[in-house]
Amino acid sequence: MARTKEFDPDQVLQRALELFWERGCENTSMADLVEHLGIARASLYATFGSKRELYLKALARYREATDTALVEALSQPGPVLPAVRDLIERYARDPRGCLVVNTAVELASRDDQAARCVEASWTHLEATLTSALTRARAQGELPADKDPRTLARFLLVIFQGMRVIARTPSPEDRLRDAVTQAQALLA
Repeated sequence: MARTKEFDPDQVLQRALELFWERGCENTSMADLVEHLGIARASLYATFGSKRELYLKALARYREATDTALVEALSQPGPVLPAVRDLIERYARDPRGCLVVNTAVELASRDDQAARCVEASWTHLEATLTSALTRARAQGELPADKDPRTLARFLLVIFQGMRVIARTPSPEDRLRDAVTQAQALLA
């Protein structure tokens, strides 16, 4: 007869996500996970597989939450550009950075599955922004000469850059200037 799990895998996955987000995949050992999560190494392996598998599951959870929030923020009825401007501000204000960006920097060059996750996330962000900016142009909020896809790609790069800069000492001036320039392109 199989034993009942003495922990909630969903809660453990969330706590693992937070630890990976703070430290990265390579700087988080199995010993760190065991200590932080409060469960036995064997239970971790039995439930989630290897540390890499746990990391990829945490990354998938992170993407699901952020992708859903992004779509909700940019698909509300009414004017679109205020939501895009708010998104620019939010990217600049988040001092934790982004687990997808961290994965791109740490793992994507040597882990094909991590690279695919990063690419999928950025493709989703670009598509969501393109859709929102297309709607903004159709509503007359964005000048007709602004290409929504090109502008979305620019914002994607700015957002990811802001997430990297946010993790450095004293990023405020750089982030403020990036926000100002990104906002100016929406006029």
